[in-house]
Amino acid sequence: MTQKIDFKKTLDSYQARAGEFRVIDVPELQYLMIDGSGDPNTSQEYVAALEALYPVAYKLKFSSKRDLGRDYVVPPLEGLWWAEDMTAFTSARDKSQWSWTMMILAPDWIDRAAFEAAVAQVSRAKVAPRRLSDVRLESLAEGRCLQTLHRGSYDDEAPTLAYMHDDFIPSHGLRMTGTHHEVYFTDARKVAPEKMRTLLRQPVADL
Repeated sequence: MTQKIDFKKTLDSYQARAGEFRVIDVPELQYLMIDGSGDPNTSQEYVAALEALYPVAYKLKFSSKRDLGRDYVVPPLEGLWWAEDMTAFTSARDKSQWSWTMMILAPDWIDRAAFEAAVAQVSRAKVAPRRLSDVRLESLAEGRCLQTLHRGSYDDEAPTLAYMHDDFIPSHGLRMTGTHHEVYFTDARKVAPEKMRTLLRQPVADL
C-alpha cells in the first residue's frame, strides 16, 4: 500500500508553537497560486479563487497516487498578504486594503505537465471554476523567516503581528523582507474561533 505523506508533519517549515518565535530557513517550495485583493470575508473574488484552487490541488493528488504511486495529504491553504500601509494588518486592520496570493503546496515531484493535465481535467467539469485560468504553478524562495503559531480568530492576530514587526524583529538585529505569510491549519467554517490555529511567517534579513 502506498504510504501517504503528510507535509504538515514532515516539513520543518510547518512546525510552530504558540508563544514561540523561531527563525528558520525555508527552502524553495512550489505552490499552486492565485492572486486577488480586498476583504476575504466579503470578496466574491476570494471565494472564486478558492473554488479554482482546491479542485486543481485534489486532481494533482489523485493523479500522483494513480500515475506515480506517490500519495499525500493535500497540504493546508496558505496566503501571502500585503498592503501599501502595513498597519492595515495591525493597528488599522483595514481588510479592504489587503492584497493576497492564496496558495496550496505542490510536492516537488509534480511537474508542469501534471499541473496542466489537472487544470484541463477541472476545466471539463459541468461547471468549471470561473477563475480556473488564473491558477498557476510557481516556486517561492522565502529563505530566512521568523514564524510563530497563533491560536484564535484571525482578527485576534494583530497584537502578535505588531510584536513580530515592531519588537522582536528589530530587537534581534533583523529587518522585514518579502511578504507576510500565513498557513491555515484549521478550517474556519468547521472550528470554533478559539480553536483555530494559524502559522504566521515573516521573511527577514540582517540589518
